[in-house]
Amino acid sequence: MASFLCAITGATGASSEQKTGNFILFDNSDYSLNPMPVVLATVQSFSSLILAEAPASTEATDAGKVTDTGETNDAGEPADAGEPADIGEPADTDEVNDAGKISDTEEAKDAGKLIDDDVVDTEESDAEIKTGPAKADIHSDGREDKKGAFSLLGTLVPPATAMRLSWTPQLTFESLATPTPVLVMNGAMAGPTLCVTGAVHGDEINGIEIIRRVFFDLDPKLLSGVFIGVPIVNQLAFRRNSRYLPDRRDLNRFFPGNPRGSSASRIAYTFFNEIIKNCDALVDLHTGSFHRTNLPQLRADLTNKRVAQLARGFGGMVVLKSKGATGTLRREAVRAGIPAVTVEAGEPMRIQTSVVADGVNRIRALMTNLGLYSKPFFWAKTEPVYLQSRWVRSEQGGLLLNSIQVGESVLEGDILGKVVNPVTNDEYLIRSPYDGQVIGMALNQVVMPGYAAYHIGLKVSDPFSDESVTTSSPAVSEDFASDESEDIDSPRFDVDEE
Repeated sequence: MASFLCAITGATGASSEQKTGNFILFDNSDYSLNPMPVVLATVQSFSSLILAEAPASTEATDAGKVTDTGETNDAGEPADAGEPADIGEPADTDEVNDAGKISDTEEAKDAGKLIDDDVVDTEESDAEIKTGPAKADIHSDGREDKKGAFSLLGTLVPPATAMRLSWTPQLTFESLATPTPVLVMNGAMAGPTLCVTGAVHGDEINGIEIIRRVFFDLDPKLLSGVFIGVPIVNQLAFRRNSRYLPDRRDLNRFFPGNPRGSSASRIAYTFFNEIIKNCDALVDLHTGSFHRTNLPQLRADLTNKRVAQLARGFGGMVVLKSKGATGTLRREAVRAGIPAVTVEAGEPMRIQTSVVADGVNRIRALMTNLGLYSKPFFWAKTEPVYLQSRWVRSEQGGLLLNSIQVGESVLEGDILGKVVNPVTNDEYLIRSPYDGQVIGMALNQVVMPGYAAYHIGLKVSDPFSDESVTTSSPAVSEDFASDESEDIDSPRFDVDEE
């Protein structure tokens, strides 16, 4: 089995060499893992990631080549024997608390984290949140020669070179260590470092294919800066086709983490400190959750000027203004001084080719606008930005049958769908109480009363004006804040998950 998938399948990697469009990939990684079963449908979905096996190669440092050091970070850390066995997904997603965690035996607090010594300060008000030390502007500083190699995970990546490194969380059993591939390309010219992450939730797989296509289409000789791609951040959840870690914690509620906290907090800590803190800008790729789909969109804190600047770089894309909840990767990156946005696109457990193609184009547009890549890419179409949004819920239980598609514009009173009682054949129409655009929606399914079915973005005129960017007051109230960072079926918030 190809070594790039060794971290997924648990097979032992062999040295290999792969020719790509712009460079040669040398692989001498040794993922010494015990075989572990994976759902076949998921593995087949990633056949495009497989690398052909070939005889071992020597270390490549020539310009334009890719090497794989095969080093795993902290792989020898003591095992954490406290990781509970897979106890499955909750039978009813409405039973999940704010952060997508089960709280029937443990009391949850604020952002939905379990009370533990890993919980970061969740009482800090928005006004007190620091943006971290000032960083250089995220745009490229010109096409001058690189002064030196880029260092990541204890490895130096020479200029005009791409490498496949390995990051390993510290808490797994040594014999079952799960190295996560980290794709790094150091361009020939100086510039910013852009990091793109996928599968922070293990069932959100569109981002994996987006990162693969972007990375292997790049030419390091044309790159000004560094591109870091982490296709599968949450390997433990991905291997189970699950949104959550084996202990049912949501990894995207525990950043920046704590080295002495829960397993989720320890994973978050090592990833945040060993990968994210080396970046000048971050794009975190997500999809809808729990049988919902999202129109491709950005989630961004437009009150932060550097985040607003990053959001502009995507060109014509729907933007939803939101800070994100404490503990999410993008919010904690912003607090650390790294401008970050979330891209929400499509639905979980599927690779949607049209959604993937759109995501690839968005990343390419961003890299062009940041001066990272010399191949120009521009969007001719502009899209609205929403400072507010609302969820429309079903008032009845039954079979949800949609009448509209995600992305459609609606007026107040328009029929969005209906809920049908399968026993009595009674039908209950769901109408839009707002004018706006459907930016997210539930798929046809069985629903309970109160189920969040349609996410409506409410339009504004000039979202990037100085007034909207610099205002310190929230754009929407807490009760109706449409932030992807919380559970949309929680009793406390009416929001979408990131």
